[in-house]
Amino acid sequence: MKKRLEIRFLELSDYLVWKEAYENQSSPRNDWDHSHRKSDTSKIAFKKYLKNNNEQRKIDRAYYYGIFEKKTGALVGFIMAVDVVRSITQSAILGYTLFNNYWGKGYMQEAIIAFYSIAFKDLGLHRLQAGIEPHNKRSLKVAKALGFRREGLSKKIIFLRGDWQDLVQFAITCEDVGIKWKGEAKKNY
Repeated sequence: MKKRLEIRFLELSDYLVWKEAYENQSSPRNDWDHSHRKSDTSKIAFKKYLKNNNEQRKIDRAYYYGIFEKKTGALVGFIMAVDVVRSITQSAILGYTLFNNYWGKGYMQEAIIAFYSIAFKDLGLHRLQAGIEPHNKRSLKVAKALGFRREGLSKKIIFLRGDWQDLVQFAITCEDVGIKWKGEAKKNY
């Protein structure tokens, strides 16, 4: 597969592509189209965003990455490992979103495949989990296409759009994608 994307932390020099990504997106297409949210695209807001991301990385809690189109340099979305748990699980929740004007190009599958190396090698994680709303067909399709295991349904587990929502739980481990785990599990008790 030709690598069309670059996944990396955002930097201060990315301000204009970040702002452009939010300002140039299409109208919302469905309930899960989070990219359309009215966002403060000021430089001050961007600096706060970067500061929060850096603080989360420093405490090993969350890692937020931008997904950039190599050919144009455009920011097309985000991928993240959040709620990192080290102890004996070495796991995190996988989050991802694409700006809707980049949907339908296979970018998310490509980004997640590239993210395996980041999560399992660079971050030393063993397992990624993904919670997807049962009616989010596009995201369910991505998880299934990439070999994520369906592990069950969590009822009313997340508060979104003013109400508690169910999530279909999926997971994948480094062994599932052919990466040998080289981290260290530590008991915290």
